[in-house]
Amino acid sequence: MRLPSFPTLIRTFYTITNATTARFFNSPASQKTLGSSSRGTTIVHKSMPTIPFLGSLFSSSAQSRAMADYPIKKSDDEWRAVLNKEQFRILRTAGTEPPYTGAYDKHSPSSGIYTCAGCNSPLYRATHKFKSGCGWPAYFDSIPGAVTRHTDSTFGMARTEIVCSNCGGHLGHVFKGEGYPTPTDERHCVNSISLTFRDEEVGEGKGA
Repeated sequence: MRLPSFPTLIRTFYTITNATTARFFNSPASQKTLGSSSRGTTIVHKSMPTIPFLGSLFSSSAQSRAMADYPIKKSDDEWRAVLNKEQFRILRTAGTEPPYTGAYDKHSPSSGIYTCAGCNSPLYRATHKFKSGCGWPAYFDSIPGAVTRHTDSTFGMARTEIVCSNCGGHLGHVFKGEGYPTPTDERHCVNSISLTFRDEEVGEGKGA
C-alpha cells in the first residue's frame, strides 16, 4: 500500500483541526452555550479543542493585535470593502491558508519586495525568502520595522504572531532555533494571501 505524501498528511491535519462539525439539539445545555439554535442545526467549530496540539499549529489569538495601535485604522466594514473574503479571514481574523496551496510558497524571485495585501506596506525583500519545505512562504528576516511581534498563547502554547506594523494585518508566526542555514536562524512562516509582490525594489515607506 502506498503511503500518503507529507503534504497530503499536513493538509489532512489542517482540515481536521480547522473544521469540526457537531450537531446540537434544542436542549437547555446547547441554548446556554450557543444561544438560540433550532433543533438539528449543524454548527462548525474552528480549531477543535479536543486536539490542542494540532489545532495550535493552524490557529492564532488576535487579542494582542486588536489591542495594539497601528497607523492605519479601519472598521471591519471598511476592510471588507477593500479585501476579498479570504484576505479578510486571514488578515483581519488571524486565519490560516492550507499548507502547500499559497501562490508564494514556491515563489523564488531574485529581487523584488513582498508587501502587505491589506495596506501595501513593504514587508520582506525577495532576498529574505528561503526554501523551508513547511508549506508556507518562509523568510529569515523582514524589512526593519515592517513587522510587529505579539505573544500568541492559543491552546496554552507560547508562539510569536507576526503582523504588519502599518495596519496590524495578520501575517503568520515566527519560529526560531529550527536549525535552518540562514543568517538569523528564524523562520517567518507567512500566509501567501497576506502578501502581494512587486518586481521592482521601491521605497520602503509605509503603505497607504
